[in-house]
Amino acid sequence: MVSSSHEALHRIFQEDPGLFARAVKGRGILFDVPVTTCTLPTDLTETRPMERRVDTLLRMDTADNGSFVLAVESQGKQDPDKPASWAYYLSHLYAKYRMPPVLLVVCADRRTAAWAARQVDIGPPQWPSLTLRPLVLGPDDLPVINSPEEASRDIPLTVLSAALHRADPAADGILKALATALKGLLAEDESTAGLFIELTEQGLGKAPAADFWRYLMAADLSFFQSETAQSLRAEGRVEGRVEDILRLLQGRGIEVSEEDRERVTGCRDLDTLDVWFTRAITATSAAEVFAPEGD
Repeated sequence: MVSSSHEALHRIFQEDPGLFARAVKGRGILFDVPVTTCTLPTDLTETRPMERRVDTLLRMDTADNGSFVLAVESQGKQDPDKPASWAYYLSHLYAKYRMPPVLLVVCADRRTAAWAARQVDIGPPQWPSLTLRPLVLGPDDLPVINSPEEASRDIPLTVLSAALHRADPAADGILKALATALKGLLAEDESTAGLFIELTEQGLGKAPAADFWRYLMAADLSFFQSETAQSLRAEGRVEGRVEDILRLLQGRGIEVSEEDRERVTGCRDLDTLDVWFTRAITATSAAEVFAPEGD
């Protein structure tokens, strides 16, 4: 039950909104006295569910310093709406898991990385209530790994290095070292090697380095045409198309029911997914996207 003292300590500001500026003045924090005020609804519950999804979310448990929640966002371009979304993610994660949240933003573009790394103060300049401090990894934050020995010691880090430096002249050297390291891994664990092959291909996107990577793949067909690698590449294309459809519908403001979401995420047929993606570009409802052929 809410106590009367609890009520008094906030209701008084309803009765005299100007009290806020006067009360904090003694702290040396100066706010202008409001000219007009209005009372807003105190219920912050979202009556209409709003989809908010972080790219990757991990609970990290350490031996000496406890646990924290790591939210990883892949950011391809500057987006003025992102700081507000990121602040929401961190607040929500802290409230839900009761452990420190960390936001990692990964950017292959230098200007985007510099933009994402800015500290964002949320609130009036006299007293920001929240400060958003993303931890950013961009091309200048990760070393160029271009020796096979170093690449073999940490293949995942080398894959990330290739993705972040994909537009740099150093990209070819990284990919050569990575290809050599993956040949060694293939003999021990074909499935894991195939996974890193696929991640590298996806991480390079449409950069010129992607053509060089495909050249390296073709140079050793036994390496890159294994059944596992082909299966992983096909699965990667399916997952990519699933993500494209859901992001496109969200971006266009089209509501997607949980049933339709499961329909998309559960579909493994790339041709069907391509049809849905094409429809999603112009559809005005989810029903138009998922209508049977011929309708």
